[in-house]
Amino acid sequence: MYLYHFGLRELPFTLTPNTNFYLGIAPHFEAFEVLLTALKTGEGFIKVIGEVGTGKTLLCRKLLNEIPEHFVTAYIPNPYLQPDELRRAVAVELGVKQAQRMSVQLLTQRIQERLLTLHSQGHSVVLILDEAQALPADSLEALRLFTNLETETRKLLQVVLFAQPELDQRLNETRFRQLKQRITFSYGLRAMTGEEVAQYIDHRMHIAGYKGAQLFDKNLCQQIAKVTEGIPRLVNILCHKMLMLSYGQGTYQLTKAHLKIAVKDTEATAEQVVRVNGWFASGVLVSMLLIGWYFLGEML
Repeated sequence: MYLYHFGLRELPFTLTPNTNFYLGIAPHFEAFEVLLTALKTGEGFIKVIGEVGTGKTLLCRKLLNEIPEHFVTAYIPNPYLQPDELRRAVAVELGVKQAQRMSVQLLTQRIQERLLTLHSQGHSVVLILDEAQALPADSLEALRLFTNLETETRKLLQVVLFAQPELDQRLNETRFRQLKQRITFSYGLRAMTGEEVAQYIDHRMHIAGYKGAQLFDKNLCQQIAKVTEGIPRLVNILCHKMLMLSYGQGTYQLTKAHLKIAVKDTEATAEQVVRVNGWFASGVLVSMLLIGWYFLGEML
């Protein structure tokens, strides 16, 4: 790949949510502070909503890594589970033995006993669900019933939902009004501004070990911000392809031409492209250029 070409220790723009690359820009910093504040005050339901690619999973993993020690976490990354499956998944996360073999009634009893035990030991328990918009309707109701477990002074289980905006649409339905009322803290994760995109790109290059002259100048960052609408995932995709193109050509400076090719090769951003000097390449041609220049670089 292009690591040696640019003097990098690791790839700076992978799609894997790596907390080593976390940058506390305003939307992520504010969301994280809301989460910590809500958890410390013992609220039952907390919700973080963000469009696809805005960094919800990265924020989720940062929370798992940095949550205060007295919290015990149960993490469900794929909540497309029926109520019984959800209960068993929570039980397994909490360390309930033989959870897969119990009846639903006994399982619910064992979960409550486990929560009471953890509470008596001074722990707070947090259930964290990523992609919560995928929860079936019956499972949303089961989730609400989980939060009925409480002592006279405190909830035995807090729930954090990371979800796309579709969850808000579902919660507006009459049948979910009880659950909606229990969500006491909520944060809407916005996309990055042009200035934040520049900070984001520079930060990731620095963390990856880059020490040379600036590759992504201010004007280029503004153009990247425009075509990606500030979505971190799309910024990562375009920057990765631009570095690959530059490497394949044997150059050390990124240009608007690299961006044009990367955008045209990326379906999620191609519609944003404005015709420049009457030039357009087909998606097939762009892909061929990317692959050809990459392998040319590998042979040099």
